[in-house]
Formats: sequence, C-alpha cells, structure tokens
Amino acid sequence: MNYATIKRHDVANGPGVRVSLFVCGCTRHCPNCFNPETWDFAYGDPCDQAVIDGILDAMAPSYIKGLSLLGGEPMEPQNQAGVLEVARQAKARFPDKSIWCYSGYMFEDLVSGQIGNGQTVRELLALLEVLVDGPFVDALKNPSLRFRGSSNQRLVDVQASLKTGEVVLWGE
Repeated sequence: MNYATIKRHDVANGPGVRVSLFVCGCTRHCPNCFNPETWDFAYGDPCDQAVIDGILDAMAPSYIKGLSLLGGEPMEPQNQAGVLEVARQAKARFPDKSIWCYSGYMFEDLVSGQIGNGQTVRELLALLEVLVDGPFVDALKNPSLRFRGSSNQRLVDVQASLKTGEVVLWGE
C-alpha cells in the first residue's frame, strides 16, 4: 500500500487533534473529489514499517486523540491489508485513542463481506470507532457539515453497529 501524506496535527478529520494517513488508490473517482491525485495506487510512497513507526511516534503525545485513515480509499481491496496493519499497531500501542476511517463504501456492504477480503474487513472494523461512509456527492456538498463533505455521508459508530447489527450513528 502506498500513502500520499501524513498529517501529524489534523483537526478536520475527527474530534480533537489527530494524526491522519492518506492512502493511495481509489477506483470510485467521485466527481470533484478533494484528493484526486490519490486515485492512483502507484502514487506516493510505500507505507512500510518505518512509516508506521513514524505514525505511532506522532500519535504518542497525550493531546493527540487518535488516528484517521483517509484516501484515496482505505477500504479498496488492494489497501485493506495495509490499512489493517496500521490500525492494528495503532490500537495495540494506544488502546484508548480512537481510529476513524473514511470510505466511499457503505458500512452494510463492508460488514457483509461484499468489498474485498471479508475477514480482513471484519478485523479492521473491529478496531474502528467511527466509519465515515458513503461516496462524496458534489450535489450534496455542505461545508457546514462536521467531519464529512456531503450530506449523504454518515458517521457510523462502528462498535455499536457491530453489536446491534444495525447502523448506529455516532454522536459526541
């Protein structure tokens, strides 16, 4: 898996100050995507263990509330194993910090195993607090929305949703 950038002090992609990893590769190609350069799976640099170690080091300060995974598309089948490894190591080292993931895929499709490797996706979902799901839709763009770009996107409380078997929306 490649990544485009790492933001070490991001306040736009989840609550509090976060570390955000922007992975490369997306086949969805939403019109007016804010990050179209990340559609190319070959763009950026490899996300190797040294990069993951840098992410973990950036997450260490107590004021960092968590990790956000964006793209590109973190849930693309080609990215799932790499994203899972980052999330595993982050949750192992910082069990009390939240992990958010932004995906154009719907929670229901991910949890049902329709997208990529079902086992990998289930393991990844088990590590997430929030999944911001749904494609960006330019006609529904709303800059006043918190933590999402268009009104069709949902802030899914992943753990509550997995527990109940129904989508539960996140609320602070």
